[in-house]
Amino acid sequence: MDLLALADFNLVARHGGFGRAARAAGRPKATLSRRVAELEAGLDLRLFERGGRVLKLTEEGQALFARTGVLLSELDEAAAAIASGGGTPRGRLRISAPLLFSQTAMGKLAAAFALKFPEVRLEVTTDDRAVDLVEEGYDLVIRVNPDRDDRMVGRIFLRDRLVVVAGPGLARPPADAPVPVVVRGAGEPSGMWEMATSEGRSRIAVEPVLRLSSLMMVRDAARAGVGAARLPVSLVGHDLEAGRLVLWGDVEGPEIALWALYPSRRLLSPRVSAFLDHLKAAFPHGAPHELAGYMEA
Repeated sequence: MDLLALADFNLVARHGGFGRAARAAGRPKATLSRRVAELEAGLDLRLFERGGRVLKLTEEGQALFARTGVLLSELDEAAAAIASGGGTPRGRLRISAPLLFSQTAMGKLAAAFALKFPEVRLEVTTDDRAVDLVEEGYDLVIRVNPDRDDRMVGRIFLRDRLVVVAGPGLARPPADAPVPVVVRGAGEPSGMWEMATSEGRSRIAVEPVLRLSSLMMVRDAARAGVGAARLPVSLVGHDLEAGRLVLWGDVEGPEIALWALYPSRRLLSPRVSAFLDHLKAAFPHGAPHELAGYMEA
């Protein structure tokens, strides 16, 4: 495949027409048209719907543009970085982060990054679902305990753990008596919570009395004394120190690991590399108390 013809196809597709692409690039319209026709002939595919005033991509053209546009941009970035002698981060950086991390730390992290790298246009969206990096155009995603995906690589930058907490006015009931609890979401039924205490392992029967959509809301409700709650220690550390909440025990189970992930087949751009370094500097030990430091008491 002719790489120059492919680049010209992407130029035309990005600008939505031969005339617009020619004016933007300062290239002859006839040259662009010839190059795209040669590419179509070589692939034995029609990439554009010709006719009318607006040029539209065919289904095959859309697929080719989606798959090659990012790769060509990365080649341009790599060449520019080498030519400039090092790779100053610049351009757009799109990141997806989970709700709780966004609420507690991402604003300050993003602001510090923007001040440090003013040539980067940082865009952060909040989403707890498993977004598709390539299809949705993200450069990096932050996820909690993500499923294995061979299309992505990354690193753990922060670890946390769950604890059972309650307001100081809520006494633990006798054995087998249900404890009122606040939970996130609608799926958790009544049952048993297991935890580790200074006296050993303990189990408490729980009865959800309040269901909320975010852990910040769950924490606030626990502060108000509605019920006990299972929350990340980073979120309640200040409350435990100040006596607004008391610790009942550590939740037994897998740790909470926050990963920074990026596509495995992409060149690691200076923008992504800079943000990974930014995370490392913000959380050098990856400990819960470092995340707690981003939260107001």
